[in-house]
Amino acid sequence: MSLNLFQAMGNLGQDVDIKYLPDGRAVGNFSIACGEKWKDKTSGEIKESTEWIRCVVFGRRAEVISEHFKKGSQIYISGKMRTRMWEKDGTKHYATEIVVDNFQFCGTRNEGGQKAAQQAEAYQNTGSNQKSAPRTQQGNNNGMPDYSGAPTPNYDDFDDDIPF
Repeated sequence: MSLNLFQAMGNLGQDVDIKYLPDGRAVGNFSIACGEKWKDKTSGEIKESTEWIRCVVFGRRAEVISEHFKKGSQIYISGKMRTRMWEKDGTKHYATEIVVDNFQFCGTRNEGGQKAAQQAEAYQNTGSNQKSAPRTQQGNNNGMPDYSGAPTPNYDDFDDDIPF
C-alpha cells in the first residue's frame, strides 16, 4: 500500500502565473515558502530555515487562486507530489512539484480578505468539480481523495520550452 498526499501551509513567493492549454483549461504555477525558526542551543541565536515548494493547479481552481491570492498571501494546500521531465538542447531537466487538489485561505495577509474566503469556500462546497479535479469519495469516512478518474496532465501541450 502507498500514499501520495502532501499538505503544506505557507506564503506565496510570487503572484500565480496563469497559462492556458490548447483545450482552454487554465494552469497556474506558484511557489510557497514554508519556514521554521528555532533558537540555537550553543550560540543562543535565532536561526531560520525556509523551504520553497513548487505547486501547479489546473482548471477553475487555478483561476480562483490567481484571482484571490497575491504575493505574500498565506495559503494551505493539499495534493500529490509529481516529478516531471523535459528535454531542452539535449539535456534532461526534472522538476518536482505539488499538483494542488485542495486549498484554503489562511491568515489575514491575502488582499481579498473575508469575501475571498467566502467565495473560495462556496466554490469548494458546490461540488461543481471540473474534469481535472479529483473527487472525494462519498462512501468512505476517511476524506481521502479518489484519484481514479483524474486525468494526467499533458505537459507537451505547452508552447514554452519549459512548461512552468
